[in-house]
Amino acid sequence: MTTDVRKSWTTSVSDVEDADVFIRGYSLGDIIGNMSFAAATYLLIRGKLPTPGQTKMIDAVLCSVLDYSLKKPGTVAARYCVSGNPSMVAGLATAMLSAGEYTLAPDSAGAFIRNTYDTHRKPGASIDECAEAAVDEIRQTKMRVGGFGHPNFKYLDPRAQKLKTIAVEAGVWGDVCDWYEAVHRAFIKRVNKPEMAINEVGMMAAILTEMSFTPDEMTGLALLSTFPGVVAHISEELQSKTRIRTLPDDIVDYARERKELNRDLAAAGWTA
Repeated sequence: MTTDVRKSWTTSVSDVEDADVFIRGYSLGDIIGNMSFAAATYLLIRGKLPTPGQTKMIDAVLCSVLDYSLKKPGTVAARYCVSGNPSMVAGLATAMLSAGEYTLAPDSAGAFIRNTYDTHRKPGASIDECAEAAVDEIRQTKMRVGGFGHPNFKYLDPRAQKLKTIAVEAGVWGDVCDWYEAVHRAFIKRVNKPEMAINEVGMMAAILTEMSFTPDEMTGLALLSTFPGVVAHISEELQSKTRIRTLPDDIVDYARERKELNRDLAAAGWTA
C-alpha cells in the first residue's frame, strides 16, 4: 500500500545532498570558478543558463546602481541605524526596507511597461500612435509612470543610456524597450517637459521586462546592485565610531509652544 503524502514545500531552485549542493540541477562545485556572479544570478532567478549577451546585461544591471552617496534615503537610514546599533546586518536590513515606491525599486515601472504594452501595443500599428493613446489614458486616470524623471539628470540620464547601449550590443534590446521609449516621447510631449529623462531604474525595468523578469525579480536585482555601496557606507560608519547620530538643531524647526498639563487635563474632563 502506498500513501500519497502531500509535500509541504516544493522547490526547483536548489537541492542539497550529503556531498554536494545543486543549483538548478548544476553542481555548485562546478559553478564556482566557472561562472560569473552575474551568470549564476541569472541561472538562479530565471532557472536556465544565460547566453553570453544576457550575462553581460545582468552584469551591467548589477553595476548600474551601486551607490548614490548620501542622497539615497536607504544609505542615510543605514548609517543612522548603525550609529545606534553597530551591526552590519541591522544596517543592511534598514537600507533594504528604505527601497520602494519612490526610490531604487523598478517593480512599479516594470508593471507599468508590461501592462501598457499588453494593452496598447497593436501589431502592425505605429508604435508612436499606440504610445500616444496609452499616454492619453495615463493622464486621464492619473496613473503614475515609473522611471521618468530625475532630480539631477535632465534630458538624459547617462546611466540609463549606458544600459541601453549594452542592451543593444548584447542583443537583449527589443520591442518592449522601444515601446517604453515611445511612451516616454509621447509623455514628455503631452506634459511639455522635454527635460524629463528616463532614469536608470526605468531603463533597467524596460530591459529586464524584455528579458522576461518579473517586476518583483527586478527589484531584487536592483537591491543586489546597491548592496556593495551600502556595505561600504556601513563599514565606514562603523569605523568612524560615531555614536547615536542626531539632527543638528539648526536644521530643525521645533514647535516651541509650551502647555500646562494640569489645566488642560481639567479642561478635558479629568479630575484629580
